[in-house]
Amino acid sequence: MAWNEPGGGNQDPWGGKNGGDNQGPPDLDEVVRKLQEQISNLFGGGEPKSSRRGSAGGDDGDPMSARILGVVLGLAVVVWLASGIYIVEPAERGVVTRFGAYVDTTGPGPHWHIPMPIEAVEKVNVDEISTFSHRAAMLTQDENIVEVELTVQSRIQDAADYLFQDQSPERTLNDATVTVVRVTIGQSKLDYVMTEGRGAVAVTIKERIQALMDQYKTGLIVTSVNMQPAKPPEQVKAAFDDAIKAREDKERLENQAEAYSNEVLPQARGGAARVLADAKAYRDRVVAESEGEASRFTAVLNQYAKAPEVTRQRLYLETMEQVLSGNNKILLDVHNGANSLLYLPVEQLMKQQKLQPMTTEPPRPEPTATTTLMLPEHNDSSSRAVDRDRRAR
Repeated sequence: MAWNEPGGGNQDPWGGKNGGDNQGPPDLDEVVRKLQEQISNLFGGGEPKSSRRGSAGGDDGDPMSARILGVVLGLAVVVWLASGIYIVEPAERGVVTRFGAYVDTTGPGPHWHIPMPIEAVEKVNVDEISTFSHRAAMLTQDENIVEVELTVQSRIQDAADYLFQDQSPERTLNDATVTVVRVTIGQSKLDYVMTEGRGAVAVTIKERIQALMDQYKTGLIVTSVNMQPAKPPEQVKAAFDDAIKAREDKERLENQAEAYSNEVLPQARGGAARVLADAKAYRDRVVAESEGEASRFTAVLNQYAKAPEVTRQRLYLETMEQVLSGNNKILLDVHNGANSLLYLPVEQLMKQQKLQPMTTEPPRPEPTATTTLMLPEHNDSSSRAVDRDRRAR
């Protein structure tokens, strides 16, 4: 039975007491008043309903309840604004969005943004290193198959691009790595990849991957590319090992030959330089001596043209001086040395002869010392005695 049908009683859901007088919805002021009473009772500031009844058919709001409601609303606003404070760690970057659109990127430290649902902040770790490994067999430029294994390390450089420009930056990095590795190995020869070109190939791969990351605006930066030594397939590994061993033997022998060459050539050059220097010195000495002899002969010739007799006598004396300078004979001029007594240090001469170094020349007869006593010419008997004594000796 409906609440407003005749005989249904007072079934008014709005709480009216007279069915005929209160058929509409409740008054809005009454609803607000009841809400204020509930909040006031909650905080302990309410009064009994009977005391708040107005006279002459009306109820008035309590000023105290209005103030409490304002305080509650103010506290709610303060809490809502305080929820916009956030702190960014040193390894993080804060990406601020307003209604889902990018606004700003904040660095480390405390910051504030308009709280939800107006603005939101997403923190991104830009120092974390991500590692991706790739291993595959691929074809080289000289149509050989080689197995390549490398590790790519990256981190976030631009937090905004990382979140909004690419849907899956890590997947893009993986796909770019696979593509770049195949292109780079396909443009290189097998020996270059397996020997001295491994470092250069890794650098080229890193540069090309970074170029693709910048092109797609993934916000990632490639920090390093570590390439392991390339290996041939297992089916031909023995042949490759033999080829590598032969190459190493070749390099070893070339290094030994180079070392021997570096050792012998300087010695040969030094010996040649020494021989040339000796020959040049000998040439200069012979030329100087020849020039000196020629100059001396010219000077003597000029002097001989001026005074032949004197020059001949001087040449004779100089020659005899040179010839007799090494002789141990002593010559005395006794014709003009009358009344002269000469003393010869025979003992000193003998000692000097003994102290001379031994040579390969045949022994010479020992010098004979002669002591000559010159007496006056008028003493004939004395002179004859001296002569007899000299002949006897």
